[in-house]
Amino acid sequence: MKFASVLFASAFAFSIVPFACSIAAAEEPATAPADAAKASDSGKVLGDPDGPLTPEEKAEKASRQACKVDLCKAFHSKAASGSDIACHVIKSWRKEQLVKLVGKLKVTWPYDGAHCSTDLSVNRGDLVKAMTEPKAEVVFVKHTVTCSIASEKKGATDFSFDLTPKVTFENGKAIKAQAQWGKIEAPTLIKSALWTATAADNTVNILSSSIVEEVNEFITKRCDEVKDQWAAKQ
Repeated sequence: MKFASVLFASAFAFSIVPFACSIAAAEEPATAPADAAKASDSGKVLGDPDGPLTPEEKAEKASRQACKVDLCKAFHSKAASGSDIACHVIKSWRKEQLVKLVGKLKVTWPYDGAHCSTDLSVNRGDLVKAMTEPKAEVVFVKHTVTCSIASEKKGATDFSFDLTPKVTFENGKAIKAQAQWGKIEAPTLIKSALWTATAADNTVNILSSSIVEEVNEFITKRCDEVKDQWAAKQ
């Protein structure tokens, strides 16, 4: 299950947030409703939710646009010149999106929506290398993702975690990835659950295929959405 956004930062860091959230939020394992278990998260959770965007969602999307264009320009350029990419990324997800996602893990989602942010920092040359060399391994700098998940009964629960992602590219496509989880800051019960999940992923790399899918989705489909803007800057 993936937790995505339209940005590369989200494609790598946020793509694994729902795995963490679902484990942290589920007070006990429970079978998800059949419709949730069968639901596909392809497209809708990666991008905008169904229906009209709220004013907050519109503002978040607009705030990510310049960063998205800059990332796409770097991915699709053969010149590594220019400053590195730095943006503050914010993304909210609705409860119905998260219900679809955690249904894949056979658990329920007892919270409302979620709101996450991170300060993205990417070396422009690394992205060019990933797309132009026959095979390249890119190790990104440590990123801290901060999230708040809401509950009608318990109020907001805040937590954060560090990632130092590593992605292997071959002929311009991601083929392997590791989240490389680090420090976790969270209430005791959530931290314990997160530590178990992240330790397992660090050991056996459970989430590699989901992260690879997210990265490739961003490079192709998401960048195509703003091609006129980044192509004009080449």
